[in-house]
Amino acid sequence: MIAVLGALVGAGASLVLSPGYETSASVLLQGPRDPDELTTEAQVAHSTVVLDRTAAALRWGRSGADLADDVTATVADGNIIEITGVADTPEQAQQLADRVAQEYVTFSTQLMANTADASAQVSQEQQETLRQQIIETNQKISDLHNSAGQGQTIDSVGVRTELESLRTALSQAVAKLDELDTVSSSSKIVVMGPAERPLGPATPTMTHFVAGGAVVFLVLGVFGHLFAARADKRLRDDEQITAALGTAVMGGVDVPDVPEAAAAPAPKSWWQKVAGLVVDDRPWHLPELPSAADETGLDIRYRRALSRLREHLPPGPGRVLVVVAKDDPAARRAADRLGAVAAESRLALQVVEVDADRPVVPDEAVPGVLVVVTTGTRTGWQLVGIAEACRDAGHEVLGAVVTRRARPLEQVPDRPAEPALAGAP
Repeated sequence: MIAVLGALVGAGASLVLSPGYETSASVLLQGPRDPDELTTEAQVAHSTVVLDRTAAALRWGRSGADLADDVTATVADGNIIEITGVADTPEQAQQLADRVAQEYVTFSTQLMANTADASAQVSQEQQETLRQQIIETNQKISDLHNSAGQGQTIDSVGVRTELESLRTALSQAVAKLDELDTVSSSSKIVVMGPAERPLGPATPTMTHFVAGGAVVFLVLGVFGHLFAARADKRLRDDEQITAALGTAVMGGVDVPDVPEAAAAPAPKSWWQKVAGLVVDDRPWHLPELPSAADETGLDIRYRRALSRLREHLPPGPGRVLVVVAKDDPAARRAADRLGAVAAESRLALQVVEVDADRPVVPDEAVPGVLVVVTTGTRTGWQLVGIAEACRDAGHEVLGAVVTRRARPLEQVPDRPAEPALAGAP
């Protein structure tokens, strides 16, 4: 029952805490990137501007702040920003991830374009200067080759040195132009493709919540039972009961555990109903004794208890008070049956119900009191209080009858009479 309750709680929690469907879209940042730059780009992908644009494009009736909990942007290997979207349906999860990726690329491109406009003119002038330098260097190299070829008086070593230096300057200029082209191309951001439509909900799913709730409640229930059993101070042993009452046991009887139909149960709050699953009035770890075979066997046990009680009474007819607790129906049934059996031997038993916490026993001219108590229903202090109440009323506690709950008597069907055989006497 506790596991079923935990499963229901887990199912209810899944409706609130289940993440739904999840998918991711990848955005590639071309060119060399620093780790700090990648982290900044991930923050831009999850920025308010990108989410507001996404909310306006999707038209789901949600703002960018509402989408903040459903969108995450992380840095993956290979200069990749992974944008993850979570929604209630696979279609919405796919649309959310794709739209955030598109809005991020658009916003990042616009941001870099606005930043590049201020330095675009300077960059163009530098490129034109480098190109002009390359043209002049090529012209000088050509002139030197022409003069060397016409036989002019130029030192051959000086010519080779100047040619090498010019070629070096030319290579440096070409390298700078290539570097500018690389920096220009590194600003490109590309979406690597649409997000995949998820085939199933993201973990933890409702199944996980249901299983987890059942396991957690089962474990809590076991620990609750163990704690309740250890904290329970109700006496379950005959010796402990007699020690608390200060008397001897007259006998032990089994009472069939049948539901009470006389009094309707008091209404309980929802907390009491839930607590009743863990802590019950009846100790869960008490074994049920097998009931007597039939009514005759039960009567024998009651007569034995009354026979021991007779030993403490004067001969002849008498009357004894039988004290039972109000909230002990098994003891009350045993007391009623004791009275019925005792009437056959001219012994009158008067049953008196008392409050176990505040017992009050009437003053009667009787030789003593018999206490009937069910195992596992009374604490030691409650039994001590009942014994003190009897002594305050001037009664001696003659003994105690300990009752134990047992299975109801098995109904033995009547066997049909077998037909007499021919020739039988």
